[in-house]
Amino acid sequence: MKKVSDPSSLVRLNIGGKKFRTTLDTLTQREPDSMLAAMFSGRHTICQDPGEGSVFVDRDGKHFRHILNWLRDGIVPTLSDSEIQELLREAEYYQLLGLIDGIIELTSKKKEDEEPQSELKRVDVIKCIQFEKVRLRGVNLSGLDLSKLDLSYVDFSYASLKNVFFSRANLQCAKFRDADAEGSIFHNATLRECEFTGANLRGALLAAANLQSANLQDACLVDCSFCGADLRSAHLQGADLSSANLEGANLEGANLKGAKLSNANLRGANLQRAYLRYVNLQNTHLEGARLDGANLLGAIR
Repeated sequence: MKKVSDPSSLVRLNIGGKKFRTTLDTLTQREPDSMLAAMFSGRHTICQDPGEGSVFVDRDGKHFRHILNWLRDGIVPTLSDSEIQELLREAEYYQLLGLIDGIIELTSKKKEDEEPQSELKRVDVIKCIQFEKVRLRGVNLSGLDLSKLDLSYVDFSYASLKNVFFSRANLQCAKFRDADAEGSIFHNATLRECEFTGANLRGALLAAANLQSANLQDACLVDCSFCGADLRSAHLQGADLSSANLEGANLEGANLKGAKLSNANLRGANLQRAYLRYVNLQNTHLEGARLDGANLLGAIR
């Protein structure tokens, strides 16, 4: 057990069995609000291997060299589509907000350079939202960059929204009923009171999104990332959250009746007063989760 405080200190890391060496300055300067910066800020006591003095992190070390290079140089690496998505997940886990934004920007630019899949362009959508009661029901918008737009109350029901970039968009009260938004990015988006009933959001990124009181009943949320998301009073009845990442999410008062949580990550999540009656929690990761006042009657644990 040791506190690390000297900026020039050599830090040994063991990331899922892969060994790395770096400095304290590298881990804390570029992303001061990250998990790594917090770990090595000097405010916390960390566990080190008594033999070699390395700090173990239970994470796949495949892309950690890219994490370190980002912290050193601030450059997003050029990777294949599948690898960049894997790196995005790692950046999200370590709470590297600058790297997340860089990956999203790089991916968005790449999509723009490719042959458009969408029936509309960003400029067309911007023209549409100047009017009230915008309906884009059933429209193919796949691959579009709709980040940072005010799309509140827009009806996207039945639309094809695969790999759409909604980062930091205002989507309050928007409708996504039965929409196909697989792989879309809603990072830091406002989704309060949105309707996602029956929508396909498999593999979507909703880290740090505001989904307070959103309706996600019967939605496919497999492999979704809700890391740090606000899901207070959200309706998740019957939703499939298998292998979803909800680490640190706020689910206070959320209704999870009939939800599938197989292999879901709820470590450190706030589940106070959540409705979990008869939910199977046997293969759910709940370490550090807050369950005060949760309705767990009949839940399988």
